[in-house]
Amino acid sequence: MNIKIDDLNWKILECLQENARTSFADIGRKVGLTPPAVAERVKKMEDLEILEGYTAKVSHAKTGHQLKAIITLRAFMGKLKPFLNTVIDFKEVINCYRITGNENIVMEVVLKDQFHLEKFIDKLIQYGETRTHIILSNVVSNAPILKRDG
Repeated sequence: MNIKIDDLNWKILECLQENARTSFADIGRKVGLTPPAVAERVKKMEDLEILEGYTAKVSHAKTGHQLKAIITLRAFMGKLKPFLNTVIDFKEVINCYRITGNENIVMEVVLKDQFHLEKFIDKLIQYGETRTHIILSNVVSNAPILKRDG
């Protein structure tokens, strides 16, 4: 379902993506609406599931996770379904996507160190062939979704 989002709602979405804790009064000043009008629009976008939720950004390094990696998995025959049922229980996985192409799965993981990485890969190899890419730095992270013309 394609929902039409007007210009005011796009401005509200930009404010919330920049800082989800911004008050409705602050957003209202930026977009030219009263706080109750902003609240009503936000509630409607939540109801329509345009706004899916609010989260906190947490530093993996400052929580004792020295490694961040992208791991791809090419599932063995008959192992994709069992993996999909199990991956939700892996505490290391912060994002997991089922994709097209040679690999079936891309995971973003946080790990304490290289020994933790080795143990985690040992858990994964029963499901398929893995490929690991250590993340050196973030180039783009949680970029806002903006209105596109056209």
